[in-house]
Amino acid sequence: MNSQPEKYWSPYLAGFVLGLVLLATFVIMGRGLGASGAMMRSVVYAVDQVTPAHIDNNPYFAKYGGGDKNPLDNWLVYEVLGVIVGGLLSGLLAKRLKFKTDKGPRISVKGRLALALTGGAIMGFGARLALGCTSGQALTGGATLALGSWAFMMVMFASGYAIAYFVRKQWI
Repeated sequence: MNSQPEKYWSPYLAGFVLGLVLLATFVIMGRGLGASGAMMRSVVYAVDQVTPAHIDNNPYFAKYGGGDKNPLDNWLVYEVLGVIVGGLLSGLLAKRLKFKTDKGPRISVKGRLALALTGGAIMGFGARLALGCTSGQALTGGATLALGSWAFMMVMFASGYAIAYFVRKQWI
């Protein structure tokens, strides 16, 4: 057992710093934070490498790639890469970097990963359907006091609690 308590940032300080980062993105980039745009651009890039004609003939994808456009040439891609690198560095510096799968005693690692993949796929599909992800909607929309964003956050958290009721037995 580790005798030293794990050191984490105060959630108040972390929230304040996140607010400053969000403010900086509004000032510097003219828009807020988001992540699904980077994933979508990565998919467009991958599809463009395999079958460029599909990108060129699809009006939605053609906005982002095809021809001489590089879909990865967007600040959202660099934002997500920075989040990944920053998380790894944070884990390394705090000596908390471990590769493991958190799960309850009643579910296998494969089952846990299947649930995570299913949830992620549903969220990813919903993000593209809604033209934005939960982080962009909640952080950016919430910061601008958009009523729809606040309604979305309430429904998202309520839905999370409702779904947790059905999967909680996997964790106890």
